[in-house]
Amino acid sequence: MTLTPQSARRYEEKLLEQKQLLERVMLTAVEQGRETVAEDTQDIADQAVLSYQKELLFSQSTTGHRQLMLVRQALTRVQDGSFGECVHCGIEIGSKRLEALPWTPHCIECQEKIENGEIEDPVRAA
Repeated sequence: MTLTPQSARRYEEKLLEQKQLLERVMLTAVEQGRETVAEDTQDIADQAVLSYQKELLFSQSTTGHRQLMLVRQALTRVQDGSFGECVHCGIEIGSKRLEALPWTPHCIECQEKIENGEIEDPVRAA
């Protein structure tokens, strides 16, 4: 996909905004995780709630880190001129898909193959 300088800049701006948002969310999750401290006087129900909160924060953190990595990789692709091409097969990623998920590294066909286990997702494998 040959991006015009204007469209490349627009995608880059969207990606930078998403990067900043994710970084803020990740920082908030870390701060909340630090505030979630078990007290000796908690009953079993309080301990269960605390355990659930910690697991939820961990899950959000993992998801956030993965998306942040995808955003950073997409910004690199904008800079090197390969943005908009599937990293697996090299075909052009549809414009509607890029509008919805500008950090996506895969075309819809390869994404479906990844979800079906037909090909390995290099991002998840790392």
